[in-house]
Amino acid sequence: MANIALADIKALREQLGTGMVDTKNALVEADGDMEKATEILRLKGAKGNAKRADRSTSEGLVAVKENGTTATMIELACETDFVAKNDKFVALADKVLEAVAASGASSLEEALAAPAGDQTVADLINDQAAILGEKVELRRVALVSGEQFAVYLHKTSKDLPPQIGVVVSYTGDDAETARAVAQHIAMFDPQYLTREEVPAETVDKEREIVTEISKNEGKPEAALPKIVEGRLTAFFKQVALLEQDYARDSKIQVKKVLADANLTVTGFARFKVGA
Repeated sequence: MANIALADIKALREQLGTGMVDTKNALVEADGDMEKATEILRLKGAKGNAKRADRSTSEGLVAVKENGTTATMIELACETDFVAKNDKFVALADKVLEAVAASGASSLEEALAAPAGDQTVADLINDQAAILGEKVELRRVALVSGEQFAVYLHKTSKDLPPQIGVVVSYTGDDAETARAVAQHIAMFDPQYLTREEVPAETVDKEREIVTEISKNEGKPEAALPKIVEGRLTAFFKQVALLEQDYARDSKIQVKKVLADANLTVTGFARFKVGA
């Protein structure tokens, strides 16, 4: 059996982030060969990945990278907040984001297949998951196109990386207001930019629901159309950004804030870890 030096164990642990016992055992099995020991540890981790496949990932981080006329946002998820704030997990997110942004991927499938050095993003994540000892997955990817971007990353806990991310594409010169609107989106989570973008089937379903609710409340038949339209307006204020009351002044709508600042929002994306 090879005489394993503590310096070799320390070096391999720092490289891979593996435990002392696992690292020493791998070096013993590899007869002191660092490259072979690394392979042993990766294979052991890969088996662990398979066992963890059904576990839930409710922690993680959101990250954004601007690249000319596009901005890429990812949600990289893990099992625990302990790993979410681990330097190796954060470094992995940086590598994944760089690779996804460079590829121009606009879907999760494209992002996972994107090249990351001499492997794919999917392989990179699997390798690092084996080292971190948790299930790690790229859950979502958004590619926002535009002339300019306002990015807002929010930490729900000061010792964790950003848990909420917003990217807003816009035209205009008021960057401060654009960022304030990004903060509004982080808080109020609109699903669409305008009421016209809400799918017709979604509107029809909401109309059915509020009509039934109004009837059950005993509202007069003649008054139903007006009542229903009023409740649909309230629905649009929940789901459409431009219809929402502004977070910083609920007396005005977001569309007025944008108009007053000569801004036009052309698109946005919002991610919240685990949501």
